[in-house]
Amino acid sequence: MHEMAITQSMLDLVLEEAAKAGAGKVLTVNVVIGEMTGVVDDCLRTYFDLLSPGTPAEGAVLSVQNVPRQARCRDCAHVFHPSGIDWRCPQCRSFKLEIIAGNELHVESMEVE
Repeated sequence: MHEMAITQSMLDLVLEEAAKAGAGKVLTVNVVIGEMTGVVDDCLRTYFDLLSPGTPAEGAVLSVQNVPRQARCRDCAHVFHPSGIDWRCPQCRSFKLEIIAGNELHVESMEVE
């Protein structure tokens, strides 16, 4: 259910930026969601459709770009997609990892008129 609060915050930001730009209508909202956030695309879209009526974002398309998780080994610098419960580096078997992608959650851009 955390998607509703996230969607409300996202919609507030979009409406604020649209007002600053003097836009009367929001056409598209482009969102980036990392795999590790646990945010479900369909829930985000559903809540956006429920929360946007009566606002300049009513009827806007919510476009979602999903970013898979990626890690970099701090020992050998190998970049890989950790999965399952064994997140060791597949090259050197080190546990020293840095997450470099998959935590994203932001509005990338929007189209207005």
